[in-house]
Amino acid sequence: MTTTQLQPMPDDWRRALAVVAHPDDLEYGCSAAIAAWTDEGREVAYVLATRGEAGIDTLEPERCGPLREREQRASAAVVGVSAVEFLDHKDGVIEYGTALRRDIAAAIRRHRPELVITLNHRDTWGGVAWNTPDHVAVGRATLDAAGDAGNRWIFPELTERGLEPWDGVRWVAVAGSSTPTHAVDATPGMERAVRSLLEHRTYIEVLTDEDPETYVRGFLTQHAEATGERFGGRPAVAFELFGR
Repeated sequence: MTTTQLQPMPDDWRRALAVVAHPDDLEYGCSAAIAAWTDEGREVAYVLATRGEAGIDTLEPERCGPLREREQRASAAVVGVSAVEFLDHKDGVIEYGTALRRDIAAAIRRHRPELVITLNHRDTWGGVAWNTPDHVAVGRATLDAAGDAGNRWIFPELTERGLEPWDGVRWVAVAGSSTPTHAVDATPGMERAVRSLLEHRTYIEVLTDEDPETYVRGFLTQHAEATGERFGGRPAVAFELFGR
């Protein structure tokens, strides 16, 4: 059986917006690609639905949220991203619906990206592990909000706030998909991807007893090399690309 090769991501764009649920979602999924893009002079901004305040059992949310926000901002800076926004939905109980779609549509109107990036919105990770409700809600709402952002009759209150419709989103790229279609060479951005994920040290030290750098490098390298088998043998970050 012939393995379907992944196609290179489109490169005729200038601005991207990444929308995910929690701090570290992008660092586990696609920051090597983001580092390569910012190297090329492209603008990338991050929007996070929560501050990840419910993510560490030994830290109460009031302390955890600000800590993980700081780690996320430091993590983004490593790969050349300075614009990081938080929507203040509650970690663990994000609800898919019009409120979430409106917040993401507003962010798209603010940043006016051609490419929108999000994380796996399906029920499982490759049919092996159950996905979290937060990932599903934010991923689905992001796919929907890419269209909402361009329709002046959906969420007219955004126009009243000075956020004019933006119908310029050309693609939504889903990281962590079990059915990817495209990829980005991870080699130029891999070292920064490792450093970027390591900025989430508080979370990682709770997650594993392994040395944090050993764990991070092993995780990212293994996934990039596995993806590379479908991308000419080059370590890569995969996306499922939806055109609009």
